[in-house]
Amino acid sequence: MDSAVFALIIAAAAGLSTVLGALIVFVRGNSEKLVTAALGFAAGVMISISFIEMFPTAVRAFSSVMGEQLGVLYAVLALIGGVLIAAGLDMLVPHEHDSKGEKNHGNMYRLGAMSMLAIAVHNFPEGIATFMAGLNDAALGVSVALAIALHNIPEGITVAMPVYYATGSRKRAIFYTFVSGVSEPIGALLAYLFLRPYLNDVIMGAAFAVVVGIMLYIALEELLPASRQYGYTRLALFSVLSGVCLMPLTMVIA
Repeated sequence: MDSAVFALIIAAAAGLSTVLGALIVFVRGNSEKLVTAALGFAAGVMISISFIEMFPTAVRAFSSVMGEQLGVLYAVLALIGGVLIAAGLDMLVPHEHDSKGEKNHGNMYRLGAMSMLAIAVHNFPEGIATFMAGLNDAALGVSVALAIALHNIPEGITVAMPVYYATGSRKRAIFYTFVSGVSEPIGALLAYLFLRPYLNDVIMGAAFAVVVGIMLYIALEELLPASRQYGYTRLALFSVLSGVCLMPLTMVIA
């Protein structure tokens, strides 16, 4: 099999493993306690991915070109840019308000859509990275794809739970998780068709750091408050910690 085709296949398999997260949600059903746990877990997953995987990757990429100090500085600036992008998108999405004019975080459907956006943007550069790894070394590509697939499953839960809870529609929940995951093979395909001559460490570092900013905004501004709205604050806390701890374990297992 041609190495480029093989790299595209493993990137697609890794990205679409998000759909498995939706299937787990369907098996478990829904309740206020389960929604609390799932939203807290989702916040922990996003925070963990951001600081354990993506931000260090961004710093390394920048640092390889401009040195450690400037590498960290540019990574932080790109992270701030991601936060501003997420805040701008958030302003464009209608919010529900309570009698005091504060945000009502009960809008589960909106929360699922925001999570889908964050994970789709996150998966795009991962698709590029998986493709490049598989193109150069098949064994390395499989290892990278397996690691990504393992942590895409809880990401699928992140998207599917609020959408399924809001609509009761399995088809819609699967569709949203599919969209969040398909950006990975799209990233791989674009890398194959157009981006290979132009990719460099600075561009990849900026992409990863911007995604960190977007994911942190959604985790801290949307998922964490939503996880506490039903009153199960201790359950929400332990769920966040579970999400934080799980992601590094998926990397070790792979």
